[in-house]
This record gives sequence, C-alpha cells and structure tokens, in this order.
Amino acid sequence: MKSKELWEMTNEELLKKLDDSKDELFKLRFRLATNQLDNPMKIKETRRDIARVKTIIRERELGIKRA
Repeated sequence: MKSKELWEMTNEELLKKLDDSKDELFKLRFRLATNQLDNPMKIKETRRDIARVKTIIRERELGIKRA
C-alpha cells in the first residue's frame, strides 16, 4: 500500500490496518515454516507495510505534516 493512501486514512483505520498486517505476517511466517508459502517476498512487503503504518501514526503524534 502506498503511503499517500495511508495518509488519507483516519487513525482508527490505520490501527485496524496495523492489526490486520500483523495478523497477516504471523500467518505468512507460519506458512513459511510449514513450506506452504508460494511467494516469500510477501513477508517483506507485509513488514514494510507495517513500518509505513507505524511511521505515519508516529508522525501524526508528533504533528509532522507531509508536503
């Protein structure tokens, strides 16, 4: 997901997205451990999505505005 799309979300939507992404990451790691994961790059994408969401949440807490 693009950061521009995330900036348009509300705080509640961001927290929901964060929970969903963490749950998805858990499931992906479980599938990797059982050799059922088709695309291991999905783990990397999910980790980056989590980082993007956390960054935007933190920037909003600090009052940082994007140009």
